[in-house]
Amino acid sequence: MKYFLDSAKLDEIKYAYEMYGIDGVTTNPKHIRNSQKPFMAVVKEVAEWIKSEGLEGVDKFPVSFEINPHLEKWEEIVEAAKEVASYSPNYVIKIPCCEQGLIAARKLEKMGVRTNVTLVFSPSQAIPAGKLGAKFVSPFVGWKENSGDSGEYIADIIDIYRNYNFETEIIVAAVRNGKQIADYAAMGADIVTCGLQVYQDSFEHPFSSYGLNVFREAWDATATE
Repeated sequence: MKYFLDSAKLDEIKYAYEMYGIDGVTTNPKHIRNSQKPFMAVVKEVAEWIKSEGLEGVDKFPVSFEINPHLEKWEEIVEAAKEVASYSPNYVIKIPCCEQGLIAARKLEKMGVRTNVTLVFSPSQAIPAGKLGAKFVSPFVGWKENSGDSGEYIADIIDIYRNYNFETEIIVAAVRNGKQIADYAAMGADIVTCGLQVYQDSFEHPFSSYGLNVFREAWDATATE
């Protein structure tokens, strides 16, 4: 399973890449807002960092950017996507899963602009993303579970994609905790994406801390020579 970082903060991206070997990045308008920088400033600075690290190539370190969500016609979505994608060969454009969005994604993939079909909440929405050959599909789990729904539908998407040999990679999005990371890894999802703190929390366990303290006490009570 690949780990993607859900963030638009370059310091977080650098840290996760250098310290954890993170495999890619996903962003959305909320992350851009939280970065406290203009959208295009983030697009440019991440592109510069990718180049400085020698990571150029969408298969080396993909970064998903979501374009203006107010765009409703596929022609507008395509033009905006082409502009953002021009800044780096690593950029994948997040396209909302709706009729006009799927049309735009199909057009973009034919042009060589890679897409990430996002805001997917059902298996039926995931099927056209696989059929059109999107680079990624992003079914959400956190929002569904917040509303009392289940994230088990990810298993159906995985089965469907395997049935038809779709090459589109499945990014489980809006992951909130370590249990979800493990659950979707067990299902066979290709990727999870979540915030830096979620990863940090998943690395820890109370019994790991307990055991470390036991071993420290034993170490301190034992002669070393």
